[in-house]
Amino acid sequence: MPEAPPDDPPALYVEHVDVTYGRAVSALRDVSLTVPHGRVVALLGANGAGKSTLLRAVSGTLRLHRGAITAGRVRYGGTVLDGRDPVAAVRAGVVQVPEGRRVFAGLTVDENLRSGGLGLGRRGPAQTAEARDRVFTLFPRLAERSRQAAGLLSGGEQQMLAIGRALMAAPRLLLLDEPSLGLAPLMVDRIAEVVREIHAQGTAVLLVEQNAGMALSLADHAHVLETGEVRLSGPASDLAGTDAVRRLYLGEEGAA
Repeated sequence: MPEAPPDDPPALYVEHVDVTYGRAVSALRDVSLTVPHGRVVALLGANGAGKSTLLRAVSGTLRLHRGAITAGRVRYGGTVLDGRDPVAAVRAGVVQVPEGRRVFAGLTVDENLRSGGLGLGRRGPAQTAEARDRVFTLFPRLAERSRQAAGLLSGGEQQMLAIGRALMAAPRLLLLDEPSLGLAPLMVDRIAEVVREIHAQGTAVLLVEQNAGMALSLADHAHVLETGEVRLSGPASDLAGTDAVRRLYLGEEGAA
């Protein structure tokens, strides 16, 4: 994979990465991909294919799951992320929204949002207020429930809060892990609209999503992971037309 010139806009480079859990479980093998500045890239694959592991490798959260990068390199712009902790990733501009929302149920919506901006150094009240206003513009329902405990929100509202909390860190690259999981169709459509809006505002997105139709409609480029290896890559519109993707991920039984 070619090196990024130093004056290029920030981009994510995952280069020949292997990931192992414990001493024996190989989760990723020789995985390479790029997320250019301001683009949406989708990761498709069955459960256990390694999609969440790849996000953890980028965000620095692998060690929390007893995993480690054993080969290869992860870079965002000029920052090497492999071997670093999650704080280093956030400070570089890379923020993950984990699968399952994982909001702080006992804290209010507003407290959850404020937690998303912690650890970023000397951010003043004006910057925090600007970030919160952005979140409330994207998710007016969160503004209406700002003093309500997060644990009392619906599943869709909790997903909004999880994304909003990540946006409080003003990421340049947002890692989304299964944002539509367990949501009603109308809420899935709303989450898709929000991803489009975030992208239109200049934030790059690496999207892990079992809803392949949604993911491919949002993405510029896509990769298919199978048992820890990249099997297919290409423009999202091209992959959506392949027999394998149509049959395995879009549910079109007639595809050969």
